[in-house]
Amino acid sequence: MKRILCSCLLLSLVMFMAFASGSSEAVDDGTDTITALLPPISNQFLSRIDEVEAAFHEKYPDLYLEIEAASWDDRIEKLDTMINAGTPPDIAFLGSEYVSKYVDMGVALDLTNFLTEDMISDFQEAPLNYMRNGDGIYGLPAYMEIHGLGANKEYLELLGVDYKTIQTSGWEFGEFLDVVSRGVGVKGKNSEAEYGLIWATTGSTTKNFIEIFGKNAGMPSEFDENHKYTYTSTKFLEVLRAAEKLMDNGAFMNASAGERWNMFLSGDTVFTGKGLANFENNAALNNEKILAGTGDQVADSVLVDYVVMPVPTLNGADPAYYCVVDGYLAFRGREMPSDEHISNVAKAIYFLASGSNAAQINSELFAVNITNSANEAAAEYPYERDADNYAANMYLMAHAAPARPDIPAELSAEATKIMDTVIIPSFQALLAREMTAEEMFETVRSEAIARFGEDGCVLD
Repeated sequence: MKRILCSCLLLSLVMFMAFASGSSEAVDDGTDTITALLPPISNQFLSRIDEVEAAFHEKYPDLYLEIEAASWDDRIEKLDTMINAGTPPDIAFLGSEYVSKYVDMGVALDLTNFLTEDMISDFQEAPLNYMRNGDGIYGLPAYMEIHGLGANKEYLELLGVDYKTIQTSGWEFGEFLDVVSRGVGVKGKNSEAEYGLIWATTGSTTKNFIEIFGKNAGMPSEFDENHKYTYTSTKFLEVLRAAEKLMDNGAFMNASAGERWNMFLSGDTVFTGKGLANFENNAALNNEKILAGTGDQVADSVLVDYVVMPVPTLNGADPAYYCVVDGYLAFRGREMPSDEHISNVAKAIYFLASGSNAAQINSELFAVNITNSANEAAAEYPYERDADNYAANMYLMAHAAPARPDIPAELSAEATKIMDTVIIPSFQALLAREMTAEEMFETVRSEAIARFGEDGCVLD
């Protein structure tokens, strides 16, 4: 008994020391523990953590997956604290825009030589490329979500908008502005639109309008193919002028993300932005509460049928819809883990991002599956979508802005600084009528030239 107890204590000590060094390591008996810091990826995901861990261990009897839950709000702060202490998790759930940040910091783990060909070929190429930087693959995507517009079907029909054609063909800003303008005051059966468009432009959501409309204005990335910064182009000036035009007709209200969604459900606007696929489900669930008379629907809400609509194009540009690719990134501690452990981390990431686990998450998000294995498992997790909205999402996916893994991490870091310190506060000033589109454009251009030089900027 003493020998057994000592062996158990020794095993526990080895596993503890491995975790404390920044990542778990395989121990002498062949077992290995992989740690993951994950937020509530979908509505039900956190309630299934025990099931996910058990299913992984069943598939790989010598491996253990330990998931630590984090909120959407504190996950980055928690991860950075762990990184600074030299003890990051093996896996963290992040947006692909963070890949360059952690590659630049030297803590992201390149999985290129540890993901098998079967794993790689399971994924669609477009979302997979968002997890690349240079020649490395630093994780696997969970989903690719396109940011579009949400619209009130009743209002579109009253305004005579051929929305079904637009859903699969797109439209230009002039046409969109006309509908937004005419939408002010349109009366439905149970509501009247006070605005044509409500967009969330507070806090971290401020940059969404810039990025989403910018990609559809001929700037699919912050850098062109020659790695020149694009927000110094007059195409960006047209994006700022578009924002002014939306404000000029009194049809554009700034709001927080929660406010604009509640106002959409209350019938206060024709359009809401940004629009996400799962908003269709959220609206449908609220409708069910209204019809059931449970009293727990959104305050003052009415029956609303949610319509997925594309963001309009500007400058005669081809559509390049803004997409969010979130996924599972791999990390290293102060010491580089063994090849065996990195291989096990790759297995865990693939397990989380594919098959039944991915299919269940995507069904709850109304997201399109991006792996063959998830498509095969999708029959176990059916969900009802409006056929026209599904067609619209497929159109948006087909015209998603491509990933740019070729952009050096240091350039991306500088662009992020300009966004955070110059573009966001300047756009807030523009929305408050404290700055014109031309003044903001010159402010951004001056800062970019100071950082990248004239040769590093698009000057047209």
